[in-house]
Amino acid sequence: MSLDDLNLGFRSAYLDYAALTAQLRAWADAYPDLCRLDSLGTTPEGREQWLLVVGREPERTRPAAWVDGNLHAGELAGSSVALAIAEDVLRLLVEDNTSDREQLPRPITERLQGVLFYVVPRISPDGAEHVLETGRYVRSVPRDERSHRGHARWSASDVDGDGLSLLMRIQDPGGEFVESKDFPGLMLERRIDDEGPFYKLYPEGHIEHFDGHHIPAPRFLDDNPIDLNRNFPWSWAPPHEQIGAGPFATSEPEARNVTLFATRHPEIFAWLNLHTFGGVVIRPLGHAPDSKMAPSDRALFRQIERWIFDATGYPTVSGFDEFLYEPDKPLRGDLSDFAYHQRGAISYVIELWDLFRRLGMPRPKRFVEYYERFGPEELLCLAEWDRRENEGRIFRPWRPFLHPQLGQLDVGGLDPRVGIWNPPLKELPAMCKEQSLAFLRVAALAPALAIETPRVTSLGAGVSRVEVAVVNRGYLPTHILESARNLDFNEALYIDCTLDGLTLVDPGQRHLVIGHLEGWGRGLHSGQAAPHFLRSTGNGHTAHASFLVRGKGRLLLRAGSCRVGFCELTLALE
Repeated sequence: MSLDDLNLGFRSAYLDYAALTAQLRAWADAYPDLCRLDSLGTTPEGREQWLLVVGREPERTRPAAWVDGNLHAGELAGSSVALAIAEDVLRLLVEDNTSDREQLPRPITERLQGVLFYVVPRISPDGAEHVLETGRYVRSVPRDERSHRGHARWSASDVDGDGLSLLMRIQDPGGEFVESKDFPGLMLERRIDDEGPFYKLYPEGHIEHFDGHHIPAPRFLDDNPIDLNRNFPWSWAPPHEQIGAGPFATSEPEARNVTLFATRHPEIFAWLNLHTFGGVVIRPLGHAPDSKMAPSDRALFRQIERWIFDATGYPTVSGFDEFLYEPDKPLRGDLSDFAYHQRGAISYVIELWDLFRRLGMPRPKRFVEYYERFGPEELLCLAEWDRRENEGRIFRPWRPFLHPQLGQLDVGGLDPRVGIWNPPLKELPAMCKEQSLAFLRVAALAPALAIETPRVTSLGAGVSRVEVAVVNRGYLPTHILESARNLDFNEALYIDCTLDGLTLVDPGQRHLVIGHLEGWGRGLHSGQAAPHFLRSTGNGHTAHASFLVRGKGRLLLRAGSCRVGFCELTLALE
């Protein structure tokens, strides 16, 4: 069967767990030599955190690019884009060509043949399933294991039995919302010159520990207090300092499984963390200004920024300068920061779906301020756009309902799953194609080790000198990032030699450390291409070694490290 025959529609729909599993198994069954389906672990509700390994000889260690999606439960588009990247890599390997050849030139597609891909399309399958089935708001995981649960709080549920958990509105003279006169049913923030009736808005559900009088204000993480993107070990802080952090770093199995895999696989050099929404790329640093970033890292990210913008139109922002919700208060326990700082990977976030641009909103000074700037005018634009471009999926009619705790109210109002949290289904194919093209360029930056043809010189008395050169023909150096050079697992390259019928004159040459090798790439605007001093940086991409051997037989050389994998060469001496 062709890849097209195996496609289960993820480029035009948001797959539930069963369909996503079927898609991954279809590829693994059809192409066992090119992909392997593993599980990072099982969730509390019994679903697998699927990991698809894609590449020739999927068991062989070499530079690997990681892609993940759906860390946050409602951000379903990340799963579709991750699956699209996996399919596009398979297409390169299976068909040895691509319809996008004009966007991905042959040098890139050839380089990708030697890269391994780790694809985790859905980090939070439990949360995503709840969102898909009911529309209930879940930040990451649909559970609450806190011991301190004696306070009044909102718990989301489908109170009217229509299969969805959306919003409830109650008329109240002190309400903060008013119904739009131009778009019936649309709730707008109340202004001082508005006339009633006025409304309070609450999540559809009930109040735990309700005393019959006090209605608690809904909180961001009322009944699902964990944000997996605050639960990773980099710069983790407890919940009273970082909302959503969990009781300790990697307390949640979904985060712990990812962390365990990453720490066991130092070959991961690129890490794409897919979220929604915003239409923006968020790069390091997340905790400090660019002046604290290694210059060569910054130059590399400038090049990646250019590629992503050319492919998708998404701008790139610093996580510190433009994406802190509170200035000078960095987010803690972030997955992308973990990948960059602790795993030494080229790591960044893409917030898929450029809703702000579709609504014509002017870009604020700090990109994160977009999320605060939805006033009545913007909501009216959204309602018109939803009716015109999104089949009216967002704004649902209000229906009267007699609530067992709160009395007469209305249920309905807003379903953000398609149109706000995720793009309309018709937007998915182009998004998948554009994002895949951009990331495959990043994956092509991988180091590429090779052992050049040895030079053999006979010295007499049955002794020969074997001289070899180990070269890195890839864009990146073997330590990947300057900021990662001193990480303990970022070991220097070495050569091991195995002899069959031969002996080493110096047995100490059986294992030689040759150090890291530079790549040929320099990023963008690094100064290396300035016309006033247009020079190369030497041959730091090559290391030399010499062996004295006695006798006749075979010499097997194996060069590399856990960081970039290994290359081998067998030499016969007659």
